Amino acid sequence: MRRPAFLSVLALVALGAALTAAVPQTSAAPSALLLEPREAEAQLARATREGRLAQGRAARLTREAEAATEAATRTAREAAALAARIQQAEADIEVARARLSLTRAARAVLTARLAEKQEPTARLAAALQTAARRPLALSALQPGSLKEVVYVRAVLDSAVPQIRRRTAGLRADLEKGRALEADAARALAAQRDGEQSLRQRRADLAALENTQRLASRAARGQALREAERALALAEEARDLDGLVARLDDIAALRRDLAALPGPVLRPADLAAALPAQPVPTPAASAPPPRDVQLPVDGRTLLGFGAKRDSGLPSTGLLLAPVAGAQVVAPASGRVAFAGPYRGFGRIIIIEHDGGWTSLVTGLAQVNVTVGDNVIGGSPVGLAGGRDAPVTFELRRDGTPVNPLQFLR
Repeated sequence: MRRPAFLSVLALVALGAALTAAVPQTSAAPSALLLEPREAEAQLARATREGRLAQGRAARLTREAEAATEAATRTAREAAALAARIQQAEADIEVARARLSLTRAARAVLTARLAEKQEPTARLAAALQTAARRPLALSALQPGSLKEVVYVRAVLDSAVPQIRRRTAGLRADLEKGRALEADAARALAAQRDGEQSLRQRRADLAALENTQRLASRAARGQALREAERALALAEEARDLDGLVARLDDIAALRRDLAALPGPVLRPADLAAALPAQPVPTPAASAPPPRDVQLPVDGRTLLGFGAKRDSGLPSTGLLLAPVAGAQVVAPASGRVAFAGPYRGFGRIIIIEHDGGWTSLVTGLAQVNVTVGDNVIGGSPVGLAGGRDAPVTFELRRDGTPVNPLQFLR
């Protein structure tokens, strides 16, 4: 037996109501935190790449910490591994944020498309609701020809398949909207999980750094004297280049003194001449540090050699990290300066072997002191945020070089 037409009408009323309903909303991050689609796609690719690199660094440093025999070496690598995991968590949050932004943008396009189709669908739903209030069985009792009732039923029977066919696209759009909403919910959950993981890893790093400070408290006297001398140099230097040059001179003097031979006993036979001591290899010929990496994850605002606002070429990289992002040592070396410097926020200058120097500026917090020996990836401070970009320079004998060509 064929289904009565008025039942089909009732089904279509429900369909029309569903088609005109808005796509359900899910609580998410404030819209101010969302990105434009093009920026979100770039951030998704960059953060995914940085997350994989940080994960690889964390695994490598963990293996090195497990293989270390000295307590100080093991602790230093454990701290570096924790810093890498923090950077991995930061990258995961950026990935989730980018995916959430892309999902929201796609849903906005879908909502706009549904809005264009909403008016005729609403008229259809209204007409169907009117027909549903007066079933065809009751229409026969009203004045008029029974022939008209038959015509109406025939029209509805032929219209139902057409309506279903024409609304198939709308139903597909609604299903797509529900899928996008589910994607947004998953991205938001991933972002919250990443934030929780980030808080835990930062707490673990703070506890480990506190242990390191307690262990090295006895050796702080010499470090404080070196820090005072570095601050005095900062007051005397006319600009940042001058400060780096003075520190380079001091580092060169330290290397030269270390290369000198120790005291030699006077030979019994004064005629016997001592062999000439080999001349130390010039620092300029030394290779770059083996573990060069970016000090912080973030979008590149200005590349090496690009024109700055002043018209002069950039001598480093200008990076835009998130607020409070973990900053690490770009390579293994010795901290030559750590503290505020006029116009550059808090800065860190690290001496590396062979006359190489790295410079990181724009930090909101510095967690190392002058004289500290760090390894590549060691936590050295926190970034201030996108409004306070971080500058990274790598220099060879005082001459800036492009650090990107040496990244691992």
